[in-house]
Amino acid sequence: MNALLLRLVCGLLFSVLVLGAIVRPPDNFGQGLGMLLPAVMLLGVALKGPRRSIIPKRRASGAAPRQVEPPGP
Repeated sequence: MNALLLRLVCGLLFSVLVLGAIVRPPDNFGQGLGMLLPAVMLLGVALKGPRRSIIPKRRASGAAPRQVEPPGP
């Protein structure tokens, strides 16, 4: 439910940002680029949803941990 709510909010914010840019266009190119970055980030979260981690964690091997042998006599 939490991920669905986050996607819904990000989609709503993206649509508000796009409609705001249509109704009142930016004055210059720099402002347009400044609006583009947050819009792309919001759209990415709205479409893909939140991701836990970008880098996958290494899984432990299936073998049991090695047993340390006591030193000989």
